[in-house]
Amino acid sequence: MTTARHPALPWVLPFAVFVAMLAIQSVIPIPAPIKLAASLAAIFAVSLPVLRGAPSKPVLSILLGLAVFVLWVGPDVVVPNWHHFFLFDNGIVGHPAGNTPPASKNDPLFLIFRIAISVIAVPILEELFWRGWLMRWLIDSNDFTRIALGTYAPAAFWLVAVLFASEHGSFWDVGLLTGIVYNWWMVRTRNLWDCILMHAVTNAALAAYVVIGGHWQYWL
Repeated sequence: MTTARHPALPWVLPFAVFVAMLAIQSVIPIPAPIKLAASLAAIFAVSLPVLRGAPSKPVLSILLGLAVFVLWVGPDVVVPNWHHFFLFDNGIVGHPAGNTPPASKNDPLFLIFRIAISVIAVPILEELFWRGWLMRWLIDSNDFTRIALGTYAPAAFWLVAVLFASEHGSFWDVGLLTGIVYNWWMVRTRNLWDCILMHAVTNAALAAYVVIGGHWQYWL
């Protein structure tokens, strides 16, 4: 299977591997080191050719990443138990409880690998999929490669934002805002690495908030 015959492979495979592991984990626990290794292996195996380059606006990307972190935690800071409101805590979207095993919360090795997954692997594989591939595929499903990164089309922009929100369960409201900001930054910079950096900063700040403050509900 080559990327020439399957051009979506570098953009989709790492995300598919990660989602498959999440599905399997609901039945059989997968150790964090294995999840990290499998995610990075998929990225290195097929995605390096499309990951060439560097952020074009690193400082702004970092600042926006921190701003998105504030968006994530802000509602619960301003209105305690905001995400226990019925719109966010129900049988359809789930419950804002997180999924970190109690015994792992004080396990340094687990925390190191869990943080690495959220700060290194997830920003790359999610940005490859959502804004690198899906935003373009929704514009032209026959040949997404002819669509430049960051091309704006209203239907694609908003559908990706909504689908990105749905991925975040009880936090769909802040997930939607995050999807809008990330999509906008892709349109603005047309640079995948700017979005990867922004996403990584958001996740790093959130990881610090989770581990230091004990706000485990944010680790889905």
